[in-house]
Amino acid sequence: MNRQPLFHPPVPDHAATWEGIDWQALVKVAAGSRERAYAPYSGFRVGAALLAPNGRIYGGCNVENRVLGLTLCAERGALSAAVVDGQTSFEALAIVTGATPPCAPCGQCRDALAEFTCDLPVVSVTAGDDEASNWSRFTLQNLLPEPFVLAVEKP
Repeated sequence: MNRQPLFHPPVPDHAATWEGIDWQALVKVAAGSRERAYAPYSGFRVGAALLAPNGRIYGGCNVENRVLGLTLCAERGALSAAVVDGQTSFEALAIVTGATPPCAPCGQCRDALAEFTCDLPVVSVTAGDDEASNWSRFTLQNLLPEPFVLAVEKP
């Protein structure tokens, strides 16, 4: 049986970079998105902001549902908004939560983002903490070192 990968996440020409990104602007959009989160069950509001190469920033917030499996995370909300606008490559992600210390994206969001890029710089911020030295920094590659790759049999 010869399995060939159907899709590999694109590998950028450069490693995830922290320079040249307006992290304050991303955090501001994520914080504003968090204010609109719908979290009546957990009270855990999350906002996310995804930066596209054209400079556009796409916000998303978590939307809870009484059927927990139907809950939409902020990161996937931002991703969906970007894809609706025709964006399929991304340069950075900011997340704002109420957690201390700031938390990383869940596994579903990691896999959803890995569909589009394997090397994405991510910052996670506790709401109201504007001190960049307190922010958690990750790369998607660190968070998801072995993303799922669909393999199909070659005829």
